[in-house]
Amino acid sequence: MSEQLAVTRPPLKARSPFELRVNLGREVAESEVRGALASGEMGFLHSFTAGSATDGPGLRVVAWTSGCTWRCLYCHNPDTWTMSNGIPVTVARVTEELRKYRYALELMKGGLTISGGEPLMQHRFVLKLFAAAKAMGVHTALETNGHGGDRLTDQELSAIDLVMLGIKTWDPERHLLLTEMDNAPTLRLARRLAAQGRKMWIRFVLVPGITDEPEDVANIARFAAGLGNVERVEVLPFHQMGSFKWQRLGLQYTLAKVQPPPPELAQQICEIFRGEGLTVY
Repeated sequence: MSEQLAVTRPPLKARSPFELRVNLGREVAESEVRGALASGEMGFLHSFTAGSATDGPGLRVVAWTSGCTWRCLYCHNPDTWTMSNGIPVTVARVTEELRKYRYALELMKGGLTISGGEPLMQHRFVLKLFAAAKAMGVHTALETNGHGGDRLTDQELSAIDLVMLGIKTWDPERHLLLTEMDNAPTLRLARRLAAQGRKMWIRFVLVPGITDEPEDVANIARFAAGLGNVERVEVLPFHQMGSFKWQRLGLQYTLAKVQPPPPELAQQICEIFRGEGLTVY
């Protein structure tokens, strides 16, 4: 993949994390995609945002990767499912962009968060970005569904300051219906991080009628509390801000009539986690 190809794409910065972005890497040959993933010198980003206060501690720069094998029914960025929708970029280009914010990030006790899509689909690229960030003294955080955790060695995991792990639901059958994927790798990564004493946040999306079953939530809460390394649990209310993308992409969206959870339901779910001694936001 040529450097020229990587730098002639649209700007990394999107107008918002919910901007629809498609076919930005369509000219990249499959062989070049495979080569980029193998080397990690280049990757595919949906967008790059600065000033986030909701994607890790402090004020964050967030690199949103493209590519995900999960098909979550409530996904608000289905345009990130496909790798070729992303902008092909070099590690050097992203590092140059990050360097602009390094002092502000230090002042605001923030750092770099890599999210997605699913970042571990491009794990070599992600690790190189984190190494570049650490060389600048920038805090690193990975937001992941955990499915690709087995791709990382224990040493590579130890180089990440914080892992924000999404646990979608507990029951394996319900998880399969919700995401089309098994949740065993997610739980396995959580246990590995606990064994290493690595800092972890749990992120849980609350969808009325789908992920709000009290006993299922209680199982997640007991699991998280038993790990001993979970600093906080974030209960994220379902929303419809990305629903327009499903229609634009010609995808069947089954949650069009689902409303955001009412405050009393959100409070009830938060109390289940608090009941296990967890800090909840």
